[in-house]
Amino acid sequence: MQQLLNALFQEAVESALPQQRLTQFLPPQPQGKTIVVGGGKSAALMARTFEESWHGDVTGLVITRYGHLVKTQKIKVREASHPIPDYQAVEGTREMFSLVSNLTPADLVVCLISGGGSALLTLPPDGLSLEDVIEVNQQLLRCGANIREINTVRKYLSLSGGGRLAAAAYPATVVSLIISDVPGDDLKVIASGPTVGDYLTPQEAIAILHRYQVPLSSRVAKYLQNNPVPVISPEDKRLEKVQNILIATPQNSLEAAASLARSHGYNTLILGDSLQGEAKEVGIVHAGIIQQIVRHQQPIAPPCVIFSGGETTVTLTKQGKGGPNTEFLLSLAIALEGLPGVYAIATDTDGIDGSQDNAGAIITPFTLQRAQELGIDSREYLANHDSYSFFALLDSLVITGPTLTNVNDFRAILVT
Repeated sequence: MQQLLNALFQEAVESALPQQRLTQFLPPQPQGKTIVVGGGKSAALMARTFEESWHGDVTGLVITRYGHLVKTQKIKVREASHPIPDYQAVEGTREMFSLVSNLTPADLVVCLISGGGSALLTLPPDGLSLEDVIEVNQQLLRCGANIREINTVRKYLSLSGGGRLAAAAYPATVVSLIISDVPGDDLKVIASGPTVGDYLTPQEAIAILHRYQVPLSSRVAKYLQNNPVPVISPEDKRLEKVQNILIATPQNSLEAAASLARSHGYNTLILGDSLQGEAKEVGIVHAGIIQQIVRHQQPIAPPCVIFSGGETTVTLTKQGKGGPNTEFLLSLAIALEGLPGVYAIATDTDGIDGSQDNAGAIITPFTLQRAQELGIDSREYLANHDSYSFFALLDSLVITGPTLTNVNDFRAILVT
């Protein structure tokens, strides 16, 4: 059962790799120059895939996360920090804006975007320092805000989001090839929408910060209240020649994994590709669905695999080691209480659950029993947000290293 779950996860990942998805969306050759820019955890592999498929000359720069480097021939790759930006991100983003400035209508800018781009494409506006941006990002990642809310604020802390990168390339044609890592595949949210216009106002960002009681320095508060650099309106003429194309989505990956499960003789059900909420609570809800399947064969009869995607959050109240996927699984295991015949995997498709070195973990009907035999209090580990340590002690972590793609969380629950 565990081998099958790992195979389903691998299928989901492989179906979203740039080699599988990017080449079918290549734009026509321009009369002028071709410049490739972009950022994200998949940016380097996307750049190499583009190089290998493009028949004309190309130059450019992309920024990826440390440890996600892939060798390229013509497109420069820089590494920077994620999810908290650093000076490498700032310098790389500044260089990127320089590359797309002073272009002509005959030129083409190809923007390669994937999850993680918000931090990797960071350029603080005048009046704010990188330290200001780092402080707010750290608070947002701890408070339980979802990715849409986090990136709403980020658009006013960096000059790259909200269509500003595309606007800088005007009057060149801009084609943005995008791997979605956000619920609903909202182009404005993925990497904070560097090539996507928005109607966002600073008041919306301020409201989110107030809602989560995020403490602000006087400098950040003053900047947000005093007419910060606006995002680009979708009607702005500088976005007239911009085309944004989704090349891989969470739904694509869920469908690929479901097809593999059916080939093994299992019924399948995709609950949704954009489930959100506290990881602990989402685990409890999934447990309720599984109990209904086992007891009443509804909404689907076993043997079956239930799939879901999206992005859960963890509001940190204590400093344990863990991520949303392992917290989801620990909550699920506790709620199932060792229900026979149920196995589950929950992973982040980028290979990194939160900030640890694992993609996620696996549970079996014997997970709680094994923990009890080892003297491990599963509820205490859940309360301490220490799910990584829990599954490490049980040798149940899924560790893949960077997958070089990112279509958000992947969950599969197998009922025999």
